[in-house]
Parts: sequence; structure tokens; C-alpha cells
Amino acid sequence: MFGFATARTLAWIALIAATHAVPLDLQGRGAATLPSNDPFYAVPADVDSSAPGAILKHRPPPAQIAAFGLAPVNLQASHQILYRTNDNFGNATATVVTVLIPHNADLSKILSYQVAQDSACKDCAPSYALQLASATIGSLGTLVTQAELLLLEAALNRGWVVIVPDHEGPNAAFLANRQAGQATLDGVRAALSSGSFTGISKDATVALWGYSGGSLASGWAAELQPSYAPELKIAGAALGGTVPNITTVLSEINKSAFAGIIPSGIVGLANQYPQVNSVIEKHVLPQYQSLFNKVRNQCLVADITSFLFKDVLGMLDDPTLPFTDPDLVKIQNDNALGKATPKIPLYVYKSTGDELSPVSETDALVKKYCGGGTPVKYVRDVLSEHGSLAITGAVKALAWLIDVLDEGKSQKGCSTSTVISSLLDPSALEIIPGFIVDALLDLLGSPVGPILIG
Repeated sequence: MFGFATARTLAWIALIAATHAVPLDLQGRGAATLPSNDPFYAVPADVDSSAPGAILKHRPPPAQIAAFGLAPVNLQASHQILYRTNDNFGNATATVVTVLIPHNADLSKILSYQVAQDSACKDCAPSYALQLASATIGSLGTLVTQAELLLLEAALNRGWVVIVPDHEGPNAAFLANRQAGQATLDGVRAALSSGSFTGISKDATVALWGYSGGSLASGWAAELQPSYAPELKIAGAALGGTVPNITTVLSEINKSAFAGIIPSGIVGLANQYPQVNSVIEKHVLPQYQSLFNKVRNQCLVADITSFLFKDVLGMLDDPTLPFTDPDLVKIQNDNALGKATPKIPLYVYKSTGDELSPVSETDALVKKYCGGGTPVKYVRDVLSEHGSLAITGAVKALAWLIDVLDEGKSQKGCSTSTVISSLLDPSALEIIPGFIVDALLDLLGSPVGPILIG
């Protein structure tokens, strides 16, 4: 038997499956080229001759930006930029950032949104997934990223430029979090130097936002910014569904509805660390090798459905290996949050019943940040789980981002509150009606951006 939280997760998966059944007839009809087959994504041989954040090339996306890969979004402009960044070991590499410019844009404000790609397949990159008729990769394809576009539209309707980096890099190194943080910061650098073709102000104020896997990239960016990109003017970062410790997640989600994140995480790390690939080859039992390696060619929802309630750790010849092998333990620790203290204000929101990562670990991370002088507004939400808070917590996160980007307010000191539901907050209640109406109008093709009167 399974509880209410799991039942709700399954209901979400069923809803996603039903929604994704709609665009099947679009496949092969004007679909964008997969990143694995698109020369634009290739890392140049001389990439190390460019500085981190340098623009290597750019283009309009091959297909329109579209919600759920189905409904084109009426933007003023959109761009894809290939830029230099670094991998986990400091080696030069390159990845893509998507730049979304609304009508009546305020080109002095940028929101960098890090999606929860959470996949070890490069063809699940957000730069591809956000496009019209992006083909499905395995069952249900890139739908999670496509759905996150609805959150991006709320920011675009504020007039903000929204940028979305492929923060897993060119090889989909899921959980190689130093690379993700660097790719996020270098994506901001690239956007700030793109004024000749985007119109973005080189002195634009920036905010970061990410949930779950996106909060890992955003959190690492916040921690790295003082040392890696001190010149960037970042007003604050909103981190939701935080996952401070990778190792804990493995034991929490094995045999659960989210068990599919385990193989995608292991293979994602293998895409950066050769020694992890050797663990897969040597220690995944022969009868599970084919199933385990499916994650190399499919996206998050397909990973979840492929391993639903499965004993993934039991597919290893030693189920304790991720917790006892010195190399694996070190790699997990090296990619955990809490390595440095952010110097920018943070808004952190977390479900007290989070099924992936215990709230106590986020409590400890916030305490560490506050002890180091980081201003943090921390909201613990009771009536939510990991998946549902991505939606119910988004409006309050947006309200905080409005304060730091539009109102110039700065978080002072630290505060922690436990609320019944983030949706009941007065700041959220003010935004919700417009949020819903704007989303519906955007899906119907209305211009995305603020309405200017006079």
C-alpha cells in the first residue's frame, strides 16, 4: 500500500501522461533537431582560448518557444547562445543558454531560471525542450521542462528578460553541481554581453530561481558567485525544494515513486566522472544493465515511470556501495551544497513533508548560511510534498523576486516561518488571479509581457 503523498504523485504522473498524449501528431512536423544531432551544440576545439562566459555563437531557436511543446509563446524575441564555461574539474567546455525577451521588456532586469532537467540525457536539455514540437525522448519526453515554462511566463509578464541555461553542460552531467553553478553564472555573463543582438543592458540586475534540481544549480551559483563571478550584480536567489545532501536522497527515494532519479543521478555523475561509469559496468547486476542504461536516452518523467517503486539499490551487487565506496562517497560530498556562504539574499522554500530530501537538512543548511552572514528568508510549508510545492510555492517565490528586482528591496537578516500553505500568504493571494489569467492568455497566443498604458 502507499500513502496520500504517493497517490498524489501518481496522479500528477497520470495527468502529465494524458497531457503529453496531445502533441504526438506534431512529431516529425517541423520538430527542432535533437542536441545530439545539432552542430550548434558542439564544443569548439579551441574553447579554452575564450574566457568563461564568452559568447561563442548565437542564433534564434530553430523552432518557436512553446508551452508543453504545443502552444507557441508570443515573445518579442528569443535567442540561443553557445558560451564558454567550466566543468567540475575547471576544464573549459561550452553549453547553451536560451534568452527569452517579452514584449515591452525591461532590459535592465534578468531572471536566470534553472530548470529541473534531472536527466542524464543531453537531448533533454532545456534549450531543446522549450521549443515547439520538441520530439519525445522515451515516454513522456521533455514535459517537465515544458511545464516549467508556465512559471517563466509569470516572470516574462513582469517585463523581465528570462534566461534558461543548459546547466548540466554538453554531456548532461546531472548532479555535477559545481559545473551547474558555473554554467549558471557564465550564462548570466553571456547574457550581459549580448546587448548587440538582444538589447540587454550590460549593467542589468540579476536574480536566480530554481526548484529541486534547479535549486542545486541556483544554490551552487549563489555559493560560487563571490569567488567565481564577483562582478555580477545579483539581487537575490529563490531556492525551492532544496536538496542539500545527495547521499540522503538515495536512501529516501529507493523503492519509492521517485526511485528513477537514482539511476539518472548515477549515470549523470558518470557523464562527468569516469570512475562512476566503471562502477556501473562492474557492479550493476547483468540482468539490470539494460534497464539501468535506459536513462542515457530518456528524460525525467520516463526515468520515474521506468523505475516506479523499484529497488534500484538492489540492482547493484552490493546495495550499500553508494554509502561505503570511498570514491562514490567523496563524489557525492563534493557535489553537496554548503561548501561556501552566499553573499546575496536568499528565499528558501521547502515542504516539511518532502519525500526526496528531509526538511531537517535544509534547516541545517539555512542555519549554516545564516551563521555565515547570508540574509535568508526561509519558509517551511506544511500542506505540500516535493512535487506539489513546485507549484504552490512558486507564487510566493515570485512575490519575493518582485520585491528584489522591481522594488529594490533587500532581505535583511534571517527569518524562518512554518506556514500551512504558501498559497495563503497575502503576497501570494495578490498575485494568483493575474498569474492564472496571464497563463491562459499566453496559451491562447496573447503577447507575453507587461501591458503599457499611456
